[in-house]
Amino acid sequence: MRDDGQEQGGGPLERKGSLLRTVRAVAWSMIGLRKGSEYQKDIEKLNPIHIVVVGLLALVLLVVGLMVLVNWIV
Repeated sequence: MRDDGQEQGGGPLERKGSLLRTVRAVAWSMIGLRKGSEYQKDIEKLNPIHIVVVGLLALVLLVVGLMVLVNWIV
């Protein structure tokens, strides 16, 4: 431990995950298919706040897309 009480190395707040990896993780989660090993990698690398934001955006896009599809058909 360092003098300021934080451990050396990467802490839980210093996760380095790309936007593409976050989008892929959310997409696979919405479909319901995910390998256990990939899930573990996502837990280690992705920031939970980013996952929530991307998940909410994906949900909004899904709902808007379905509304447009229904209006186009009817």
